[in-house]
Amino acid sequence: MDISPKHILGISGLLIAVFLFTALLEPNFLTAYNLQNTLRWTGLFGIISIGAAFVIITGGIDLSVGSVVGLVGVLLPMFLVAQGWSVPLALIAVLLISLGLGLLHGVLVTRMNLQPFVVTLCGLLFYRGIARWISGDQTQGFGGEFEGLRQLAIGRLPLTDTFGLPMPFLVLIVLAALAGLFLNYTVWGRYMLALGHNEEAARFSGINTDRMVILAYVFGAVTAGIGGVLFALDVNSVQPAVHGNFYELYAIAAAVLGGCSLRGGEGSILGVVIGAAVLRVLYNAINILGIPTQLEFAIIGAVILLGVMADELVKRFAAARSTARQTAAGDAVLDNPPRDSAHGDP
Repeated sequence: MDISPKHILGISGLLIAVFLFTALLEPNFLTAYNLQNTLRWTGLFGIISIGAAFVIITGGIDLSVGSVVGLVGVLLPMFLVAQGWSVPLALIAVLLISLGLGLLHGVLVTRMNLQPFVVTLCGLLFYRGIARWISGDQTQGFGGEFEGLRQLAIGRLPLTDTFGLPMPFLVLIVLAALAGLFLNYTVWGRYMLALGHNEEAARFSGINTDRMVILAYVFGAVTAGIGGVLFALDVNSVQPAVHGNFYELYAIAAAVLGGCSLRGGEGSILGVVIGAAVLRVLYNAINILGIPTQLEFAIIGAVILLGVMADELVKRFAAARSTARQTAAGDAVLDNPPRDSAHGDP
C-alpha cells in the first residue's frame, strides 16, 4: 500500500526544519553555489535511492548498490579513454552490464531461493574486487576530454543569472515521475506492492511473483548504473577502491526515511526523494556549521532513527484511535440494537 499523506508531511517537516535551522545559524547556507551543490548531490543520491526503494517494496534488500556505482565508474572511463569507444556505445554497455547484474540478483533470489541479503552482499564484495582488478587498482578518469558528456553531471539549467537547476537533479525529477507513474498507475506497480505486503497471497492471486522480484532488482541495478555514470562524470577521477563506498547505506536510508517499510509492501517515490533531500541537507549542514566530520555518520544515523521512531509512534497512535472508534461504535450498537420494523421488537 502507499504510505499515508501524514508521513509525507512529517518527512517534509523534518526537511524544512533542518533547512531553516541551518540557514539561521549560517547565512552562507543560502548562497546560490551551496544550494546548487546540495541539489546536485540530492539528485545523484536520489537516483540510486529510487532503485533501492523498488527492491525494498518487494520485501528485498540490495547491498550491492555502491559497488555497482564503483564498477560502472571504473568501466566508463576505461571504455571511453583506454578503449576509444564512442560515447553512445560506452553508455549502452555500462547500462547493459548494470541490467545484467540486476537480472542475476533477481534470478538467484527467485530461482535459487537465496536470501537477498546474501546475494547482494556477495555482489558488494565481488563487483568491488572486479573493479579493482580490471583497473589494476589505478585511478581512472576522463582527463580534459568529454566535457560535453560531463555536462550531464556538472551542467545546470539556468533560472537566474546566478542560479540554475543542476542536471542530476533534473534527471532525478524525470526518473521519480516515471517511477511514481509505474508504481501507482500500472498493474505491475500494484503487483509489486501486493507482493511485498503478502507474497503468498499475491502468488495465489495469480501474480507472477518471481517476475516482479526480478524486475525490482533490475530497476535497482539500472538506477545504480545511471548513478554510477553521473557520479563518475561528476568527480572526473574514479578511485576503484573507494568510489561508491557506503552509497548503498545512503540509498537504503533515504528509502526507509521516505516511508519504505523493510517488511515490504509500502513505499512512495515522493517520500524517497524527500528522504534523499533530508540526508543531503543534513550532510551539508554538518559541513557548513563546522561540526566535526567524524560525527557525520553518528548524526545522520541518529536523525534517521528518531525520524523512523516518530513515524512508528504516529502509526501506533493512529491505530489506537482507530481501534477505539471501532470499539465505541460496536458498544453503541449493543446499547441501541435495531428494532424489527414490522413488530417493533428488538
